[in-house]
Amino acid sequence: MIKVDSISKHFGKVKAVDAISFEVQEQENMILLGTSGCGKTTTLKMLNRLIEPTSGSISINNKNILDQQPEILRRGIGYVLQNNGLFPHYTVAENIAIVPQLLKWDKKKIESRTAELMEKLHLDAGYLNVYPNELSGGQQQRIGLARALVSDPPVLLMDEPFGALDNVTRSNIHKEFKALDELKRKTIIMVTHDVQEAFELGDRICLMDKGKIIQSGTPAELLFKPANDFVEGFLKDQRLQLEFRAIKLINLWDTLPALQKEVNTSSLSSGTDLWTALESFKFGTAETINISKDQNTVKSVGFEQLMAAFYQYKNQQV
Repeated sequence: MIKVDSISKHFGKVKAVDAISFEVQEQENMILLGTSGCGKTTTLKMLNRLIEPTSGSISINNKNILDQQPEILRRGIGYVLQNNGLFPHYTVAENIAIVPQLLKWDKKKIESRTAELMEKLHLDAGYLNVYPNELSGGQQQRIGLARALVSDPPVLLMDEPFGALDNVTRSNIHKEFKALDELKRKTIIMVTHDVQEAFELGDRICLMDKGKIIQSGTPAELLFKPANDFVEGFLKDQRLQLEFRAIKLINLWDTLPALQKEVNTSSLSSGTDLWTALESFKFGTAETINISKDQNTVKSVGFEQLMAAFYQYKNQQV
């Protein structure tokens, strides 16, 4: 869906982005991860021509973005900012309606689509007539997401979308983000400096430093097959938590005991990450969880068995 080929951005003698290349598949969530000043936001802004590249090429859906008018390009790309970017003197409804109005949607279609997104994002319809400063930070961020999604663009760009939120609000929005069907149909590139967020939400991660991509891969690949000492050091302080987020239950399947499905227990799919599975023991009352690989293949495991499988898997990665 997105192909970036040797793009660079120079500000005078400073190479903010230095000849990087990557591809993002359809309906994949790619995370640009790195410390402040590594070039990740500059890279994101080049994708919708808020910043023009010094050299290189970018294609979206096999079309070179430089062959399109910037304003036309941006109407087909959702964009979510850290500070939500809402217009303070527009009501919530007016903020959400901006792109549909540019696309000349009729009023009824705009209202119907807006109502649909408000429900999906757990926002009361009464908020439509208020102004952004009357909402909490989490509510404002949901409105920013609704505005980006309202015209159903195939591509969504997100620049530190949850960075300004407190930890509790951010955790809740992360859960909604992963569950929202609207987002599962999108090709997403998200910028973050939060390593835990990258591992929780990303299908793949591009770890950047000084304008270059140091390593690109799945969260598990960065953890267990680091390209160099920089990658290993960048993840070192949070390694155990990151392992829990990177490892899926399906990765542990062959090392889990072949027990039959039990009743009165929590149920999770094999695509669930280990962190979520462990949380179900912490916050739930069940002593075992059922892990379903498909409709006919289920294993039931306890906490100790799950941890034993985890350490066995880790030993196999060395």
